[in-house]
Amino acid sequence: MGIIYQESTKEFHLYNRETSYLMKILRNGQIGQLYFGKRVPLKEDYGYLLENRYRPASAYVYDNEYSFSLEHLKQEYPSYGTTDFRMPALEILQPNGSRITDFCYHSHKIYQGKPALQGLPATYTESPGEADTLEILLKDERLNIEMTLLYTIFQTENAIARSVRFENKGECACQLTRAMSLSLDLPDADYEWIQFSGAWSRERYVKTRLLQQGVQSVGSVRGASSHHHNPFIMLKRPKADEFQGETLGFSLVYSGNFLAQAEVDTYNVTRVMLGIHPLGFSWLLEPGGAFQTPEAVAVYSAHGMNGMSQAFHRLYRTRLARGYWRDRERPILLNNWEATYFDFTKEKLLAIAKTAKEDGVELFVLDDGWFGSRCSETSGLGDWWPNPQRLPEGICGLSKEIEAMGLKFGLWFELEMVNKDSELYRNHPDWILQTPGRHASHGRKQYVLDFSRKEVVDYIYGLVAKILKESKISYIKWDMNRNITECFSQGYGAERQGEIFHRYILGLYDLYDRLNREFPEILFESCASGGGRFDPGLLYYAPQCWTSDDTDAVERQKIQYGTSYAYPVSSMGTHVSITPNHQANRTTPLETRGNVAMFGAFGYELDLARLSQEEREIVREQIRFVKKYRRLIHTGDFYRLLSPFEGNFTAWMAVSPDKRQAIVGYYKILNDVNREFRRLRLQGLEEGLLYHVWENGACAGDFYGSELMHIGLIATDSSAGEVGATETPCCDFWSRLLVLEAEG
Repeated sequence: MGIIYQESTKEFHLYNRETSYLMKILRNGQIGQLYFGKRVPLKEDYGYLLENRYRPASAYVYDNEYSFSLEHLKQEYPSYGTTDFRMPALEILQPNGSRITDFCYHSHKIYQGKPALQGLPATYTESPGEADTLEILLKDERLNIEMTLLYTIFQTENAIARSVRFENKGECACQLTRAMSLSLDLPDADYEWIQFSGAWSRERYVKTRLLQQGVQSVGSVRGASSHHHNPFIMLKRPKADEFQGETLGFSLVYSGNFLAQAEVDTYNVTRVMLGIHPLGFSWLLEPGGAFQTPEAVAVYSAHGMNGMSQAFHRLYRTRLARGYWRDRERPILLNNWEATYFDFTKEKLLAIAKTAKEDGVELFVLDDGWFGSRCSETSGLGDWWPNPQRLPEGICGLSKEIEAMGLKFGLWFELEMVNKDSELYRNHPDWILQTPGRHASHGRKQYVLDFSRKEVVDYIYGLVAKILKESKISYIKWDMNRNITECFSQGYGAERQGEIFHRYILGLYDLYDRLNREFPEILFESCASGGGRFDPGLLYYAPQCWTSDDTDAVERQKIQYGTSYAYPVSSMGTHVSITPNHQANRTTPLETRGNVAMFGAFGYELDLARLSQEEREIVREQIRFVKKYRRLIHTGDFYRLLSPFEGNFTAWMAVSPDKRQAIVGYYKILNDVNREFRRLRLQGLEEGLLYHVWENGACAGDFYGSELMHIGLIATDSSAGEVGATETPCCDFWSRLLVLEAEG
């Protein structure tokens, strides 16, 4: 692994065991893109990949020369207006009104390890040999602004992390109006574009289409990464599938407004961009000032989409998530929300917790309604102190009683919001984001606090820290139920209003970071009406996220399947809830609800005392199973086998790193009759190992890994013909959970 610079040809070669990334300093001093893909040999000159020639109706950089046009060159960080007419990666509005820039190579440095990004989440290394970093310094001499392109290539993953830093060394202020984190020009457009889109309760559905000439994009201007689109896209060759063929993944480590875009020009060059959405964005670069873009991560896979996903999973689970809980087994929790909503007393909570403890739950979580005057969604947000009418001994007393039962205690917050019916708003009405002289829209009777202002973040930090210091709290569910409208801060002047969306996210990260540092053993789970801010940025502070408010086992198969393309199983909050389900009004078997939820950070959203004794025994068995196998499920290699977006079945599996254990989940949506015999081909096993296959505690047979992967596991159920008297029938929303244990 390493980074090589060839002085004679002015070429950079970033490489590890499987990947190469090639760049070249162009004649005009800008950086040209040569290649990103499967590892190629170290070689002094790859300049033949740089093609440029005369084409009609083009513009050219050099006088009396018709062979150097930026319109026809692949570039690393392009600008608009100097012969390139495609979408640019940067734009700077200058005092004279011009937006033309000319950033030319000045110097570079190569070193082991990876730098932190001040105030921003990013992947990291724990030893210098894990990664190499390249910094390329470019200057616009007229503006006296420096731009540094940062590249880090990891040793064990086919991943390259990229970001950009701007510094104003001049005497005049400028407005940075576009600053993407990644731009990559690919030599052709023979790709399928895959995005992960949806809405509340149907997040991260897989959407696929062929790239076409023009611009394809997804993004968010809601102030959050959003339920609607995720800051992650894939490009795959049309014949590539889960396990073979070239796939590129692009992920933005950021939680705010974003743009993910592919532009195909008339010559089928594809320009991929990822970064902060430029709509409404600007950043005042004063003399001496600087701006750092968020980090983007690009992954190349020659082994299909699953190969790409596993690279993201390992990287994000071990070198993005961090802290006390990164490598620990996550506790099985019970959250009271769907059991009680706002209708609870201390006695009711203790009774729910007592039953949960009897059945093996490890963590009890008190959700919304414990603070201020909060008895509904219309009041109390911002007043983070216990309601004495509901909790006479406060959170301190309740948490101690829960711990005395042998459970850990967790608490819900929604720290970024305020109701107008609150002490906070009455004392500080100017602390919400609102445009002077304009109507302030609401969402669920709540408004967004101005986290771009330090005094607001400091105030909220003080309230939360006080509760955490006084009480025994092991877990925080950090919710966010409202996107930003009327984005204007009274803490900044007119020339900085384009900064507020980003400054808000920086304030959010600052609050997370301070709480992480002061209370390092608390497990944070992020939430935004479920999956409305499920992004890599928050995984840096909260190693798991509530995947969706939709807990229906059938809908969750699609949501978890789509989420798994970029995010590790350990990051997905996945709970068993009551039936009929509160979102889909669907009734599903308790076994299936558990079999879906086991592939994530497992828990319950119900009052276990309301279940029958038979159902409670099923719950106890689910909990015993999760405790035994959760490390395998969370740290094993995850394989998608059958897609819920393509048929009536879903299947996936987790395989231990040593390939000696595996867990397979197999799900049927609707029952059928007199159907074909079925086989399920497994993945990731050791061909020569003999595996005992267990189902419901009984051995279902012994098979070599080669059999299970090439012939397949028999998946025929009672629907293959007419159900006999001795055969267990299956039904709608039916599932199987199988354990594979290698012999010896």
